[in-house]
Amino acid sequence: MLTHRTKLLIIGAVLTVALGATILLEAPEATRSVDEVMDDPDSLEGREIAIRGEVLDGSINNQTMTFILHGESATLVIDFSNAQTSGGLDDNRTIYAEGVLFENDGEWVFEAELIKTSCPSKYEEATDESSE
Repeated sequence: MLTHRTKLLIIGAVLTVALGATILLEAPEATRSVDEVMDDPDSLEGREIAIRGEVLDGSINNQTMTFILHGESATLVIDFSNAQTSGGLDDNRTIYAEGVLFENDGEWVFEAELIKTSCPSKYEEATDESSE
């Protein structure tokens, strides 16, 4: 049977290890907009990043598995050939994507590994409420 002191030491050790792991693990990077990424793409090349933007109307190409994501002033080609998608990838849909940015023949391409789409009704409700 463990003594009270031994139990306290074990609990303290577990808490110390958990705190140390939390401090040592890197916090995930913030999600960037297309405009933020394209302001300085060289600094992000080859890094795992998360990006958000809206699918440009008519840009989804299921042959090449690409589409164009746009922000306020910039666009970016998204390669989704190796991506897991949550479904619902469609024109004018806001998406969140994780992947790697690289340059290919002078054009910046984001190779997505994960794509999550938003629910349009979520934004419609928010718009309706804000207009009241």
